[in-house]
Amino acid sequence: MSGEQVRSGIASGRLEPAQYAANFADLHPVLSSHEARVEADRCYFCHDAPCMTACPTHIDIPMFIRQIASSNPLGAAETIFSENIFGGMCARVCPTETLCEEVCVREIAEGKPVKIGQLQRFATDAAMAANKQFFARAAATGRKIAVVGAGPAGLSCGHRLAMLGHLVTVYEKKDKPGGLNEFGIAAYKAVDNFAQAEVEWLLQIGGISIEYGKALGRDVALDRLRAEYDAVFVAIGLGAARALDIPGAELDGVDSALDFISRLRQAGDLSALPVGREVVVIGGGMTAIDAAVQAKLLGARSVTLVYRRDRSRMPASVFEQDLAAAHGVHLIFNANPVAVTGAGSTEAVTFEYTSQDGERLVATGETFSVAADQVLVAIGQVMEAGPADLAVADGAFVRSEHNRSSLAGVWVGGDCARSGDDLTVSAVQDGKVAALSIHESLMG
Repeated sequence: MSGEQVRSGIASGRLEPAQYAANFADLHPVLSSHEARVEADRCYFCHDAPCMTACPTHIDIPMFIRQIASSNPLGAAETIFSENIFGGMCARVCPTETLCEEVCVREIAEGKPVKIGQLQRFATDAAMAANKQFFARAAATGRKIAVVGAGPAGLSCGHRLAMLGHLVTVYEKKDKPGGLNEFGIAAYKAVDNFAQAEVEWLLQIGGISIEYGKALGRDVALDRLRAEYDAVFVAIGLGAARALDIPGAELDGVDSALDFISRLRQAGDLSALPVGREVVVIGGGMTAIDAAVQAKLLGARSVTLVYRRDRSRMPASVFEQDLAAAHGVHLIFNANPVAVTGAGSTEAVTFEYTSQDGERLVATGETFSVAADQVLVAIGQVMEAGPADLAVADGAFVRSEHNRSSLAGVWVGGDCARSGDDLTVSAVQDGKVAALSIHESLMG
């Protein structure tokens, strides 16, 4: 082994080159045509199907599965995309085990639901491979709408508005679109640059332009957008990772898990990406799991994920928890970080055991330490300063019916209006609902 591989501390090149490709291969390879038809035949095609109700975008799941069973994957894709234009990414990242598949009648009866997510991927991948375009722009309305944020909510809104004949300009602060689909999801869930391919596919409808490097409040003002456009949809996400507020949080080696994932997703060469030998991840959501598993896949010898509450309260799904454990991540529950220690750089994290008193978390006074040369913090996100004239409550923009904001002519959606729900599928639905409301408002 090379000196780089055996050296302690944060380092790159911990694995042999071929191992990186193997480690970051597709988490769920697409079903074959035969496998898809066999799986589709398991569906009962329920009337008033509970899976449709559980899906935030209300895709007609029995219909698209019936179309797959009838050897019509492109028809199935059209059924999916008509409600969820990000159906391909959602098939990869949705926690289907806690949404549509959890309420599947097969799950209730047999403990083995229809593989709805994998069937959705089978259909949407077929459509994208054929570059099949299902939607065309309606006659031009002459109306212009500004969308702030090129993530799932913003682009879902923009695509639906374009379908309805409006012109859309999207303002995005980063240098590429996609939002958390591009910058915040584990690489093994979206291989082969899928997030960008999906955006390029949906932009083919036309009528949507994107201006990059334009942040709300820095490069473009909300009052200017309101003056220049017929409507505005704000979907800026949350933007800032919540920082640890404990002694030692400023030491070298303490990093945001989201920044770690973003660097990994944008890295051209994974072997050049540094990772610690002993990594501690603090948090219990999907971001924490994604960071922990990927740290292990990059060659960390030990990865420990610590969550402050018990396992049943962990925001990450049971599937994600089991995925982490299967990759050798050590999961510790009921422990809160109280200090990061080290001489200039991180050497260990001290935790205090907790107990649950109803909804209240109680410190026990009993502590323990975990060795760490890298600490990845995934304790949530907070909104960066938004427009002062948009009302905020509980860390999110206030919204009323159909995602209207507190300001006339402005709609909001996605993470910046959700206060806790960070699912791609929920953001897509926010954008769709806002677009339909904007259209109705403008066209009567």
